[in-house]
Amino acid sequence: MLDQIGLAATKSAMSPIALFLQADLVVKAVMIGLIIASLYSWTVIFGHGRSVGKLMTACDQFERDFRKAGNIDSFYQEQGKSELPSARIFAAGMNEWRHSTAGKHVDRDGTRERLGIAMHAAVDGEVDRLAERIGILATIGAVAPFVGLFGTVWGIMVSLSGFKDGAFAISTVAPQLAEALFATAIGLFAAIPAVIAYNHFSQRLNRFESRLARFADGLHATFSRELEAE
Repeated sequence: MLDQIGLAATKSAMSPIALFLQADLVVKAVMIGLIIASLYSWTVIFGHGRSVGKLMTACDQFERDFRKAGNIDSFYQEQGKSELPSARIFAAGMNEWRHSTAGKHVDRDGTRERLGIAMHAAVDGEVDRLAERIGILATIGAVAPFVGLFGTVWGIMVSLSGFKDGAFAISTVAPQLAEALFATAIGLFAAIPAVIAYNHFSQRLNRFESRLARFADGLHATFSRELEAE
């Protein structure tokens, strides 16, 4: 009976809440920081995943509408002011088109080159803007394990410094070591999902970049045909 009571007490002392409450102040601060980082990374994961999904669907619709449009100028007046990445690329092409063809003499080769530069610069800008949202995941994934390890090392140092020569017993120091190691566990808990999500979003962003580049190339071909028709 006493053994069962002791076992229950040990399990209670090894629970996550107990390990946190019994930890050193510095280790507690490390744990709190890692928990906040983990919560923030999950917020980014769900928020970015949902927003990018909606953005890609909206870009699909925009590009379909563009292909169905009979007049580029009319389409630009209707949808050219949209905040979608595809719309911004289209707007960059239209602005360059209007500037390059405003004069009496049109340099066709120069116009084609400037159109390509303007639209691909817009593609790069849109990709950079989306990449900023997931950069924090890479930071959390890289830093969190080391922050947790710092908490562990600090906790072990504090635990061992409380024992004098000849007074050390593993049964006595084990709970304190567990508290310290718990910081590393939280660091890994924060880092692993962040790294997985960052890799997933990076691959998704690469595919989206390729798609935007293809849309820009299609626009470039359309503008080139307009130049030949003049």
